[in-house]
Amino acid sequence: MSEPILQFEHISKSFFGAVALHEVSISVVRGSVLGLIGENGAGKSTLMKILSGVITQYEGQIRLRGQFRRFASTRDAEAAGVSIIHQELNLVEQLTAAANIFLGREKRMPPGFLRDRVMEQAAGDLLARLECDVSPRSRAADLRVGDQQLVEIAKALSLAADILIMDEPTSALTEAEVDRLFRVISRLREQGVTILYISHKLDEIFRLSDRVTVLRDGQLVATLNTADTTPQQITHLMVGREIESVEFGQPRQRGDVLLRVTKLSLPWPGHARGWRLKDVSFAVHRGEILGVAGLMGAGRTELLEALFGATEKKPAGEILLDGTPVRFRHPIEAVRAGVALVPEDRKRLGLFSQLDVSDNITVCTLREAVRAGLIGRRRQHHMARHMVDRLGVKTAGVDAPITSLSGGNQQKTIIGRWLLAQPRILLLDDPTRGVDVGAKAELYRLMDELCRNGMAIILTSSELPELLAVCDRVLVLSEGRLTAEFTRKEATEQKIMEAATIPSTKYEG
Repeated sequence: MSEPILQFEHISKSFFGAVALHEVSISVVRGSVLGLIGENGAGKSTLMKILSGVITQYEGQIRLRGQFRRFASTRDAEAAGVSIIHQELNLVEQLTAAANIFLGREKRMPPGFLRDRVMEQAAGDLLARLECDVSPRSRAADLRVGDQQLVEIAKALSLAADILIMDEPTSALTEAEVDRLFRVISRLREQGVTILYISHKLDEIFRLSDRVTVLRDGQLVATLNTADTTPQQITHLMVGREIESVEFGQPRQRGDVLLRVTKLSLPWPGHARGWRLKDVSFAVHRGEILGVAGLMGAGRTELLEALFGATEKKPAGEILLDGTPVRFRHPIEAVRAGVALVPEDRKRLGLFSQLDVSDNITVCTLREAVRAGLIGRRRQHHMARHMVDRLGVKTAGVDAPITSLSGGNQQKTIIGRWLLAQPRILLLDDPTRGVDVGAKAELYRLMDELCRNGMAIILTSSELPELLAVCDRVLVLSEGRLTAEFTRKEATEQKIMEAATIPSTKYEG
């Protein structure tokens, strides 16, 4: 267990003048799990992209199995036994799960025809190892984010790598799916696989890892035996300060009803159940945070998309905004009415990857920067910098590419985009996925501030403690139906989980 399989030696990397890593040196023991933790922008993902061949230009050296290596590409790294599961999903949406798993390594028969059945069988076996019921023939575009994440994991397992990098692998998984993944990790360790595990969830780090490495502002702070430290000590090392508990002071005073939804239904043609949402009714008041809980596939994301006019199929039911019936046929109509959505899948649905930070933040409010028919770049940058400062976005500047930001900081830019638009209702679909503990606390305080100023927020989250900490009420969905509603005082994890597991057949009428 003491033999190092991997050593980072004085690794440094900068992007557009901003230091991402500086003189980082880490040794990783063969067959162990090394937890890697730090705030958004600390350099965790950058270090792993260097190891996996995504980033090829950097200073320092990597020693793998005693030999110095510098990978020219991801394929080069994979050939050396290094595989990565990225935080941001990289599936080809129009291909099947099986085709994505074997993309670039397709199994063929002479004179070059694809052996689809063989790949589907192999993909099915890999997904079965993850105890996942996704069909190998399902298109990636038809899968929810959690299922796409499992396909990404299956793809990494197909490479039979002995060094496996997992970058926030549970960020879109339910508790049951997380337990399955952890069982897979235990089996891989028994087979001698070395795992580098990035997560903002301290309970996962302490449950899985043998040692934990803390990065802060691109520099190595410490590498400690997990058994010899505590979550509180790790948090302090991450941020250089104690994270204050989220206290909102006086209870929020909710106002009158801003949004009322009656019997909202969303069809699901071709599915045995027939619906994604069925007869969902609730109200949202000014100045309150309404939480939405449920297992994967319960309809949380579909509910927000239906409210935002972003569903392929037309929903049924009634939606009243300030007492006036509305039927948004397109998200632009929702935006004009004062409704904003921060989507669950920020890479596919939230970011404009070819644009810079300023463009991403101001894309919905560009009219405010227009003078004489032309976009005033100085005014646009001023608007963007205001949100960068307010939300604490770590970036080399507002003209830096959005892809140069860490996942958590990209999320902040999307939130900043909608705050500039000053919506009346803010829909947040799992907004803290991939966000560190310090940034979470800042986001919670921001949400509280917005509500005290009269905004209404609907928040979905895969983390029940988050809903219990910030929400005034919690709705629970199960298989597309509303099965329970709890006030802040009534809500407990047990009650929510019990309501979330009620089969739809038990809730007819």
